[in-house]
Amino acid sequence: MVNKLKADWLSNIRGDLLAGIVVALALIPEAIAFSIIAGVDPKVGLYASFCIAVVIAFVGGRPGMISAATGAMALLMVTLVKEHGLEYLLAATLLTGLLQIGAGYLKLGGLMRFVSRSVVTGFVNALAILIFMAQLPELTNVTWHVYAMTAAGLGIIYLFPLLPVIGRILPSPLICIVVLTAIAMIYNIDIRTVGDMGQLPDTLPIFLWPDVPLNLETLMIILPYSVGLAIVGLLESMMTATIVDDLTDTTSDRDRECKGQGIANIGSGLLGGMAGCAMIGQSIINIKSGGRTRLSTLTAGVFLLVLVLVLDQWLVQIPMAALVAVMIMVSIGTFSWASIKNLKEHPLSTNIVMVVTVVVVVATHNLAFGVLAGVLLAALFFANKVGHYMLVTSEFDDATDTRTYNVVGQVFFSSSEKFTESFDFKEAVDNVVIDLTRAHFWDITAVGALDKAVIKFRREGAEVEIIGLNEASATIVDRFGVHDKPDAVDQLMGH
Repeated sequence: MVNKLKADWLSNIRGDLLAGIVVALALIPEAIAFSIIAGVDPKVGLYASFCIAVVIAFVGGRPGMISAATGAMALLMVTLVKEHGLEYLLAATLLTGLLQIGAGYLKLGGLMRFVSRSVVTGFVNALAILIFMAQLPELTNVTWHVYAMTAAGLGIIYLFPLLPVIGRILPSPLICIVVLTAIAMIYNIDIRTVGDMGQLPDTLPIFLWPDVPLNLETLMIILPYSVGLAIVGLLESMMTATIVDDLTDTTSDRDRECKGQGIANIGSGLLGGMAGCAMIGQSIINIKSGGRTRLSTLTAGVFLLVLVLVLDQWLVQIPMAALVAVMIMVSIGTFSWASIKNLKEHPLSTNIVMVVTVVVVVATHNLAFGVLAGVLLAALFFANKVGHYMLVTSEFDDATDTRTYNVVGQVFFSSSEKFTESFDFKEAVDNVVIDLTRAHFWDITAVGALDKAVIKFRREGAEVEIIGLNEASATIVDRFGVHDKPDAVDQLMGH
């Protein structure tokens, strides 16, 4: 217990503290921007980011992962806020948390095993593109100073780590933010700053119970939004956990993460914040800056509030160009450049799944739609591929006038038609043996195909014997099959 506590909190103190500070600086403009997207006051996003980051540090299932207000969640809130107001958003946030806790207890985090590597790659590439596209408004219709500052920021980010000793001690994104802010202040450069994004809160968040009627009508209003928020939040959180697992060569507890996200969102809603989830971009910033344990996540949340309430006079002077440089670094680091080279090496189906996931996410700005499209395509390609690995051969015994069909492979909805077409029902034989020793029946479509084959042979006057069914296949055939039941022909043929 003590060793785990040290590993989760005290094994990387300097790296976690510095990384948390960098993440906190990057969280501020995003939290404000996401609040504007959702149509609420900037403090709603800032309070949410503070609360979610602090709570998830203690209850989350993935050390070193950053959770806060996100753009994917904000997009789902727009209509609710516009039609019903902030109080209903807070109520929806509480319900979202409850649904996510329920998902954790139902162990739905394990569903991530159905998301293929090509879908994850497409998801990551799409997110990298969206992160970069989100910076374009800060780089259009601006003076040359912005481009110069952004270029200088990228130079610091990529060249500072090359310096001996100090380059490995201090995270380059933090140096980028500090240096560019100092330059902008010293030379009084007239460029867009964090202060131009919106007014920062000047008080601590307080406990708020949503001022909405506690009745069925309210539930019907917020339930569709809460379900959507819960699904998107868990999906993005599970994807982020997978990516951070790969970056750190560690594992995470996905079911605990589901519960943790739910608890964090309940806390956010009770403190006047919006729903949030894990952030891939900020999590990568944290990892790249040296953050590894829960301390980095806690530092990000606490320092965010300190920055907003105590250092606000300095904070508002940070040039947006510095944060744009950091986010461009994140987008470059997030994108899987190897996936472009692998287009020539990987199977066509894998490439199609990856590209479709990217296109749908970028086109809709909805991560859930892209992942759903990718998972469905991957499932269809897999079913089609496995369906081809089903073979039926036959041999004839003149002495007993018996035709034996040997079935090899997986029989399910994709291969059931091929299974049925492999039999010669018009052949005049007295006996037919269907040997299923090397086959497996998976679903009722496969059972229906077996029923059809047996009944057609019997209708042609042949005696049919089925041998070799394994225990699992026999169970489903006995339960759903009709070929050995009264009036089987009428049931199957619809007479």
